[in-house]
Amino acid sequence: MTKLHRRDVMAVAAGLAMPALLPSVARAQGSWPSQPIRLVVPFVAGGPTDIPARLIADELSKLLPQRVIVDNRSGAGTVVGADAVAKAPKDGHTFLYTTIAQAAIRAIYPSLPFDPVKDFIPVALTGVIPMLLMVNKQVPVSNLAELVALLKKNPGKYDYASTGNGAALHLATELFLRQAGGLKVNHVPYRGSAAAMPDLLNGTVAMMLDVANSALPFVQRGEVKGLAISSAQRLPQLPDLPTFQEAGVQGYEAYTWHMVLAPAGTPEPIVQRMNQAVNQVMAMPAVQARLADLTMQTRSDSTPASTQKWLTDEMAKWEPIIKDAGIKAD
Repeated sequence: MTKLHRRDVMAVAAGLAMPALLPSVARAQGSWPSQPIRLVVPFVAGGPTDIPARLIADELSKLLPQRVIVDNRSGAGTVVGADAVAKAPKDGHTFLYTTIAQAAIRAIYPSLPFDPVKDFIPVALTGVIPMLLMVNKQVPVSNLAELVALLKKNPGKYDYASTGNGAALHLATELFLRQAGGLKVNHVPYRGSAAAMPDLLNGTVAMMLDVANSALPFVQRGEVKGLAISSAQRLPQLPDLPTFQEAGVQGYEAYTWHMVLAPAGTPEPIVQRMNQAVNQVMAMPAVQARLADLTMQTRSDSTPASTQKWLTDEMAKWEPIIKDAGIKAD
């Protein structure tokens, strides 16, 4: 009996896999993985999605009999990378490490070379990352309620930055504007938050939602005013910063998130085994600590079914926002 087989027996005993799956999981592991596993990241190397993906891939390489190699396939708002995985062999040696973009892609790109639902199998949700609302220091507000009042009084006068049409920050801002009473603020897309931040600092744009790990240093240094965090709980690094709901925008909650998907047709035993391996990595204290530094709230208990539900719910949440706002690809 191999080490991997013993781990599956333990997992079944712990209720992490259905007993009926044990024989097929064991058979799958007799030949899987038989070659290095490719983890496709549909973003550039070194970015906020690539860094966690590489950390997870390194730890998976220690758990599995073969290395897990990150393959960056950026372009066309994740379409290039997702298409590569959708068309990959269904043998469990290619996976997609993606984000909220997977929930938006169908509404933003009316003509895709793949079906974002039918051509993938959700494997595991690895974590969620909240967003932080910032305003330029010269904007005459000190909290979210004052900002909402200012924007209501001056429809169309102010601009907000995002990291591109249809990106997580664009969607989250549009959701805020709607839930705060249909505020009218002009959208200015940039190619990433690094490009947008100088214009926020100099006042070219008044406000921006950014992923918390990118925004955090600017707020901590007092270069911008932080008004609210998009998660249900406050951010440990900024315990005095209220959530949107605490600040008066009831029901507002938004994240970008990271998820592992497999090509449709990948054998279920392999999907289950990969899910178990990813969860084992996400439960490692060192991994949790490193990702907490990046403001990711890690998940180590997802199943393929719960991951599917998360993706379905996110598509139902964001697709109407995209359509109502008339968001199109750049």
